[in-house]
Amino acid sequence: MDDAPRQTTRRLGSAALGERLSGFVYGTLVAMALVIAGAKAYPDSPGRITAFVVLTAVVLWLAHVYAHGVGHSVSEGKRMSLAELGHIARREGAIVEAALPPIVPLLLAAVGLISTQAAIWAALALGLVVLGVQGVEFARIERLGWIGTLTSIAANVGFGLLLVALKLFLTH
Repeated sequence: MDDAPRQTTRRLGSAALGERLSGFVYGTLVAMALVIAGAKAYPDSPGRITAFVVLTAVVLWLAHVYAHGVGHSVSEGKRMSLAELGHIARREGAIVEAALPPIVPLLLAAVGLISTQAAIWAALALGLVVLGVQGVEFARIERLGWIGTLTSIAANVGFGLLLVALKLFLTH
């Protein structure tokens, strides 16, 4: 039996998943950085931190869609279709989607269920967990062994820990 169609399908699926995964990793790191910046700017206002994270993530998403659209048009030598723009917008939507887990504790703080400081730390911890899961997903897609999987997790979580260190440096 010919495995070529199955391998082609697997490669195309991996390419699409890889595009989304890159947006999730980038979006998670950006969301964590935004939580830190928001905590510095609005230390006692979890609602404002949440709005800051969400609005900035949306603006970055729009900038990515625009930039990738321009790049696509230039590389293809033609105007981009609405379908192509929609594909880029969906792919880059992972940037905004990645901001959702860290804002959950901030929303809990905004309604008074937890303290602002607990929410900020929980948002950063959630970001680290998500980065670890993304490292596992990358290793699974790439069929890495356990050393590769641990390396992938360490790289993702390492970037997140750098952001946590930045938070400690900026706010203490």
